[in-house]
Amino acid sequence: MTLYLLDANVLIRAHELYYPVDRIPAFWAWLLAQARANVVKMPRVIFDEITPRPGPFATWLAQRHVRETLILNENIPVRVIRHIIDIGYAPDLTDVDDAIGKDPFLVASALSGADRVVVTLEVSKPSKRRHRLSFLPSCRVMASTRRAYSPPGEITQRLMAIALSLDANR
Repeated sequence: MTLYLLDANVLIRAHELYYPVDRIPAFWAWLLAQARANVVKMPRVIFDEITPRPGPFATWLAQRHVRETLILNENIPVRVIRHIIDIGYAPDLTDVDDAIGKDPFLVASALSGADRVVVTLEVSKPSKRRHRLSFLPSCRVMASTRRAYSPPGEITQRLMAIALSLDANR
């Protein structure tokens, strides 16, 4: 069964643009049902990126059952994260957390299990380099085949290089 890993921007934009938590609770109930069925999840670090201002969305996110249901409970080895940063961004980055955000954790989660798909609303910024690179341009990362599917370009090549090098290091 495919596991869809949600980027923080998916929940943020769903609430802000289409399905406000206080107006369309059926969507959010459906989302939790999908998470309980292990169809959708979020790595803990990605879930923690969502910091809305006080209001219905913040209240919903703060509920213990929401957090426990949505979060993918697995630990990614530090070497995998470091490897993704080295190949996907640059091997000599310092102050990594502030520079690139949490995207490497999402990619690592996708590469750490079979048949996983990253769901994001992030757009490709091919002119960016190093720590400013947008790493997830609406791409699908398939860990079972170690392939990355996205529009052609640098991002696809970077994801493929990471997946192949992780296989080689196993």
